[in-house]
Amino acid sequence: MSVAEDESSEEVHVPGEIDWQMLDKSKFFFLGAALFSGVSAALYPVVVLKTRQQVAQSKVSCINTAFSLIRGEGFRALYRGFGTSLMGTIPARALYMAALEVTKSNVGTATVRFGLAEPTAAAVANAAAGLSAAMAAQLVWTPVDVVSQRLMVQGVSDSGNPKASALRYINGIDAFRKILSSDGLRGLYRGFGISILTYAPSNAVWWASYSVAQRMVWGGVGYYLCKGNDSAANSALKPDTKTVMAVQGVSAAVAGGMSALITMPLDTIKTRLQVLDGNENGRRGPTAMQTVRSLVREGGWMACYRGLGPRWASMSMSATTMITTYELLKRLSAKNQEVLT
Repeated sequence: MSVAEDESSEEVHVPGEIDWQMLDKSKFFFLGAALFSGVSAALYPVVVLKTRQQVAQSKVSCINTAFSLIRGEGFRALYRGFGTSLMGTIPARALYMAALEVTKSNVGTATVRFGLAEPTAAAVANAAAGLSAAMAAQLVWTPVDVVSQRLMVQGVSDSGNPKASALRYINGIDAFRKILSSDGLRGLYRGFGISILTYAPSNAVWWASYSVAQRMVWGGVGYYLCKGNDSAANSALKPDTKTVMAVQGVSAAVAGGMSALITMPLDTIKTRLQVLDGNENGRRGPTAMQTVRSLVREGGWMACYRGLGPRWASMSMSATTMITTYELLKRLSAKNQEVLT
């Protein structure tokens, strides 16, 4: 990618895009599993707090939720369900990354052949890649999400939402067996449809927004570098690694924050569907419309935005760490290290 300024003949040259064909696949997936496991561990407590807020029947601040959880259940409660989540993260991430890179590479090539301008082709390719990656990952992630979230909210029925699962789970395997026994395969894929509606469009928006935001930020960085480097007139400017990572991080945070705001109501509904049991007569759990009505009764339409603070923070931090980690992973996994220059 290169960003040229209309006011001058200078350019900012950024390291080129590393596509699917350039990657050492074994190194890519092995390092990816290790790096993203670390990222998941760092951000997991925020996800727990977000989930607790979404299930609660009344509005409670994130700080009060955290103190109440730690005071009542100890610091370990912030990592309840993490083992299950981690075991699912590895295959889900592998599917996500493979679908992302394959789609981005193929769609990017096709759009350029159709005569689209390079910035437009990149945005379209990123959107298509995000869409396909999210759909592929949800095949693995939805059952893992159901189990881990049941573990996260275990005990909430005592003082929070009385409809939350009253079952007690020893661990992820026990939860998996009990959900499968009581609800069948349908129980493990509860919320799958709305998960697709939540994550597929948000991923498409996120990756397209990231592509556009990155170009805009590079335009500003290019102007700043050009303005502050008079001796470099009519020459190409090459930013250092720290600048490249900073631009990627800022662009990812902007895209992540906007995606969180847009998709928050769907995420709240999805979480409720996945953690609430059916009624006493053994009938199926609530539908999406019943969940929406319940939320509106509890606190109006703003109830759909419970947990927005933690989710905004989680998605912004996750987007920043994910994209910088992901870009680092791709560069470490490149077959030919000359593509980095």
